[in-house]
Amino acid sequence: MFWKDKYKLGVALIDKEHEELFRRVEAFMKTLRSNESWGDKVHEVNETLEFMKVYVVEHFSHEEAYQKKIGYPGLEDHKKKHDEMVEYVVGVSDQYEKSGFDQQLMQQFGGRLLAWLVNHVAVEDQRIASYAIDKGVANDEN
Repeated sequence: MFWKDKYKLGVALIDKEHEELFRRVEAFMKTLRSNESWGDKVHEVNETLEFMKVYVVEHFSHEEAYQKKIGYPGLEDHKKKHDEMVEYVVGVSDQYEKSGFDQQLMQQFGGRLLAWLVNHVAVEDQRIASYAIDKGVANDEN
């Protein structure tokens, strides 16, 4: 499993959403790597892509609200990283539809999505957790 408990920030909603993102990305990667024909995978790939377009925006808004609430000084930079990822997901989705559901594009997307998610949660989001601990608001709820 890609999710690790060490990724937890100590904020129940955000941790739950992170776990769901990891679960979905892991299932997506498993689908992409399966021996099924691409035609058999397309429905699940499409569902995952639609989920990601909605869920990341929702999750990012929750995470940014928490950062604002605790006065996290890196909020603006963090939000920029979120916005870039949303732009990437939407752009890939558009490109995917225009390409007629290109398999290679989804393979690249899956790899980049997983790498971004791990790096973002394990590095960038941990800075939020460290700040919250330093300020004594570590387990504050959204």
